[in-house]
Amino acid sequence: MALLAAILSLASGCAFNLADVRYTAATPLAASGAAETFTLTADVRIDRAPCNYDRVLKAGTLWESVGSLPQGRVFRSKDQSLTLECSNVFEAYPVVEQSRIVAFYLPVEKGLVALPEPVEISVKPETGESL
Repeated sequence: MALLAAILSLASGCAFNLADVRYTAATPLAASGAAETFTLTADVRIDRAPCNYDRVLKAGTLWESVGSLPQGRVFRSKDQSLTLECSNVFEAYPVVEQSRIVAFYLPVEKGLVALPEPVEISVKPETGESL
């Protein structure tokens, strides 16, 4: 009976699920001229990130364009770090098109992860073109 209780206890414990983010190879074109920047005017909740690990981008953070892809402009922030977390942790930069985050660029892996649905963002442009 003690053996059965021990097995059931272990079986009901937290199982480690291996889940990895799938990405396609991508290399953004470097931003030319003055970098486009914006400040988020409201928190942005990303609840459909890969591996279902929710993220919140904080209002007031400044984001600077570091390049562009066919899907949109790639931004990074010195005010907030952004990661995707599955079985590994990946540094991520949002890819923005028409005031919507459409994907994440993984700079270390040089990969692109599309979101299942774009996420609307509210921004105040600081420099460069409008989003």
